Amino acid sequence: MSDMNAFAGKLAMVTGAGDGIGEMLARELSKAGMRVCVQDIREEAAARVAEDIGKGAFPLAFDVSDRDATVAAAEALSKHEPLSLLWINAGVGVGSPILSGKQKAVEWALDVNVRGVIWTAQAFVPLMTEAGGPRHVGFTASTAALRPPEGDFPLYATSKHATFAVSEALKGELATQGINATILCPGLLNTKIWDGAKARPDRFGGARHMDPSISKMWDEAPTPDVMWPQIARAIGQGGGYLVCSTDGGETKAAFEDRAREISSSIVEV
Repeated sequence: MSDMNAFAGKLAMVTGAGDGIGEMLARELSKAGMRVCVQDIREEAAARVAEDIGKGAFPLAFDVSDRDATVAAAEALSKHEPLSLLWINAGVGVGSPILSGKQKAVEWALDVNVRGVIWTAQAFVPLMTEAGGPRHVGFTASTAALRPPEGDFPLYATSKHATFAVSEALKGELATQGINATILCPGLLNTKIWDGAKARPDRFGGARHMDPSISKMWDEAPTPDVMWPQIARAIGQGGGYLVCSTDGGETKAAFEDRAREISSSIVEV
């Protein structure tokens, strides 16, 4: 175990750090004394955040759903000091059903929220091999991964169930290398995830700005920084699961109901 002080002066990278949760993580890690690589698919967003942070922060723009681009970016980062903390945060919110979902919407959600996690881990975890002191990988899943993927956003919820599963698998693999991991499941927060299509690559249908009138639910939610004290504590204590619910206990109740239903269905055959 280690506290955040042990990471001071070390290199961190946060994906999807051009706004929202990722930007908060990049800023807080810098405040904790780390030099931060700010990743985003949008070059201008990554550059804005890195410049605003200062203190040696620098941008790195690439598409996590593009394996070749991710590998090339890792090669570029390898020219810097070893990576001590990696937070795999990049994700997209896709308001689509599954049964009638368009092909490109399904591909976009799964390629970013699932394959993107895998490609990022494969490319950047090797850069942690030579890092001295503690090493940590964070994953941003969602409280949507803890309840049945039903309701208004079934494709997004399904993809985040997969994010959670991939993160759990990687957590086990990382442990064999002495690397700690935190799986973060945030609840509804005041981020721009509702407008995620603003940076959608052409192969998934191209950029599209959503009508701001749909943002009310997110605008009224807490800001991502409310999670930082718990995140810092999780990192300092060696990681694990961290569920930051914002719904007054609904997630906990839904998770417990789901667990009871599954448990009651187990039979020996």
